[in-house]
Amino acid sequence: MKELSYLNKYFVKYKWHLLLGILFVSISNYFRVLQPQMVRYALDLVVDNIGLYRLYNGFELQTAFFNDLGSTLLLFGLTVLLLAVTMGIFMYFMRQTIIVMSRLIEYDLRKELFAHYENLDLAFFKKNNTGDLMTRITEDVSKVRMYLGPAILYGINLTSLFVMVIYSMVNVSLELTLYCLAPLPFLSISIYYVSNLINKKSTIIQQQLSTLNSSAQEVYSGIRVIKSYVQEKPMGQFFAKESDVYKNKSLELVRVNALFYPLMLFMIGLSTILTIYIGGLQVAKGTITPGNIAEFVIYVNMLTWPVTAIGWIASIIQQAAASQKRINEFLKTKPAISNTVSETTALEGTIVFDDVDFVYPDTGIQALESVNFELKRGQKMAIIGKTGSGKTTIADLLVRMYDVTNGKILIDGKNIQEHDLSNLRSKIGYVPQDVFLFSDTVANNVSFGKEQTTREEVEEFTKYAAVYEDIKGLSHGFETLVGERGVTLSGGQKQRISIARAFIKHPDIVILDDCLSAVDTTTEQQILGYLNSSLGEKTTIIITHRIYALLNFDQIIVLDQGRITEMGTHNELLNLKGFYYEMFEQQRVEEQQIKL
Repeated sequence: MKELSYLNKYFVKYKWHLLLGILFVSISNYFRVLQPQMVRYALDLVVDNIGLYRLYNGFELQTAFFNDLGSTLLLFGLTVLLLAVTMGIFMYFMRQTIIVMSRLIEYDLRKELFAHYENLDLAFFKKNNTGDLMTRITEDVSKVRMYLGPAILYGINLTSLFVMVIYSMVNVSLELTLYCLAPLPFLSISIYYVSNLINKKSTIIQQQLSTLNSSAQEVYSGIRVIKSYVQEKPMGQFFAKESDVYKNKSLELVRVNALFYPLMLFMIGLSTILTIYIGGLQVAKGTITPGNIAEFVIYVNMLTWPVTAIGWIASIIQQAAASQKRINEFLKTKPAISNTVSETTALEGTIVFDDVDFVYPDTGIQALESVNFELKRGQKMAIIGKTGSGKTTIADLLVRMYDVTNGKILIDGKNIQEHDLSNLRSKIGYVPQDVFLFSDTVANNVSFGKEQTTREEVEEFTKYAAVYEDIKGLSHGFETLVGERGVTLSGGQKQRISIARAFIKHPDIVILDDCLSAVDTTTEQQILGYLNSSLGEKTTIIITHRIYALLNFDQIIVLDQGRITEMGTHNELLNLKGFYYEMFEQQRVEEQQIKL
């Protein structure tokens, strides 16, 4: 119960649902316990009057006596029926409180876990695969809900029914009660040992389920690669192998659970036999009535489901504890990036990197070393370098996906860690190298970063991103569903929609990370023209593998293995005759060959 204690705050939140549920369970069981007593009265009435009925044999009074006895028994029957109906009504109310409470807590827990996922830093998502994240927020939360609802409901039912039934039994005969309940301690000991097995096996099963989900998610996401390399059969065999492991582990758990029910039925049957045998001896002594034996038999059978449910409840609690432990692991994970202030001010756009070092926390790779530069408001800078030189890392640091290892980043003269995180990111129009579109309409993908956009705005900014005509040519125009990750669009279309999504925010700082690699020259000129004119006063950083002649950069830096090896304007870098010069000459030769 240590892991499940995390849920106590929700019990406090929905305390009235829980308290009313306990009340309704108790009232329902009270009317249930009265039913065997009515049966006892009816049976004793029959036994006591059977002799009188025979005495009137041959007399007219026998018929009248029979009718009176029948009317009395009918009254007892109707009373039992009324008690059953009343019990059913309160059972309905108890489900409407406790089961509803479990659904509300399930809803809150999923929201809490999802919100926590969103607050965690980028390093967390690199260390944990998507399938495992999905399993914890779906399968594990569902397991926990079974504890919050059915397990608690039947646990309360079991407790209250036990108290009422045993109280009623002791009032009749303590000796008979002890004999009836004698098998139950052995049942409790068995449950204790089997529950430990269930807990261990449940944890293993949930871990294997995460592996299955992760495998399936990767196959679906990478289906193009799998089909291209004709790897459907090997991947299917791998999934089948993992499924077999899950099946075998699940069957092991089923076998353990299967021990409960025969064991419990045997114990209940033994209690019934003891009740009839010991009760018969006591009837012979005159200490109890035949009706008491019937009453006790009903009580014993009444306890059959609650006692049987002990094993089921134990199994649910053990599985829920294993799942909640997995959930708590993530809920206890603290984000490395935290927001310490709250403000909504605009950014001027002055950026300073002051001796910045950065080492990726998940891999230990040093991406940046002693990086220094200053970019004033409205200036434009290009970052050029080979693959893996640290270009994208600079963009990630500016939107504070990570914090620097050493040094500091200043925006508008203030340390980036002192800026409101949401405000900072909302004022930066960032187009990452890895373009991601949501499985939604084109219009909703464009307006994703800004609330309350009009269709006119969406169309206007798609024109700036040179993708308007492409969208109009789609089957449903701006209402076309782009599919998961924009699978129905070309690479260039996805890039330009992503650019429109950044522009529509009216950002104070623009960061474009190699997002023009899949567009043609004409389209590139149109987008760069908008950067020169409408975004001329915005601080702009373009990370690229090519040189853009249309843009007059105030500063160009060349990165190599995380260090700045060249810095200056276009002409200054050409005069250095270094990497930038070689890149410029190579690009010029390629462009001349294309013209020829």
